[in-house]
Amino acid sequence: MPTQDELKLLAAKRALDFIQPGMVVGLGSGSTATLFIKLLGEKVQQGLKIRGIASSEDSAKLGASLGIPVVGFTEATETDVTVDGADEVAPGLALIKGGGGKLLREKIVASASKKFIIVADSSKVVKKLGKFKLPIEVIPMAEPLVSERLRALGYPSSIRQAKDGSGNYITDEGNLILDCDPTQIDDPTALAAQLDTMVGVVEHGLFLGMADLVLVAGEDAITEYTPETKF
Repeated sequence: MPTQDELKLLAAKRALDFIQPGMVVGLGSGSTATLFIKLLGEKVQQGLKIRGIASSEDSAKLGASLGIPVVGFTEATETDVTVDGADEVAPGLALIKGGGGKLLREKIVASASKKFIIVADSSKVVKKLGKFKLPIEVIPMAEPLVSERLRALGYPSSIRQAKDGSGNYITDEGNLILDCDPTQIDDPTALAAQLDTMVGVVEHGLFLGMADLVLVAGEDAITEYTPETKF
């Protein structure tokens, strides 16, 4: 039976089929997206001419180290294809993203994409969102206020801590992340609307109506999910 890492690699390889010379490619963040960036870097070293727009400082550094010309939105105002990972994928291609802490830039890049592709292994596919903690990026000053409002909505949260034990995790934009306790989200659209109007919230990890295709690597094959796919 393939390991989870091997499944992620299969999905990343399939995503390469959507890349053509001359494209501007959105470079996602996280473990599966990192595999894709490394594979794309190999193609660039073999002569593929593309440019990349990164969704995090980590992805920008990795892409540049592999020879991928990394540009910003001043050079290109949209991507032809963006390839990224997800923490959960539900019917309609509703997503939870942000487990790696890059949700704000990931959503910016996704919003500027002609085609937004998610690569994942089968463990990420769920019937309803909410088994994974929903991340919410907040301005530090507003954290106590947002935490209280989330608690009142039934989504108690905690401030994400840095993996190195140095204290609170700080995003690329200098903000905090609140991770909501795992809770089944019956109406992601309604919750997203509430979060969008919450003062102090910079962005949240609900990516709704954004993904065009999800490539899911299972034990035997890659399954392609579209917004119309029945789970």
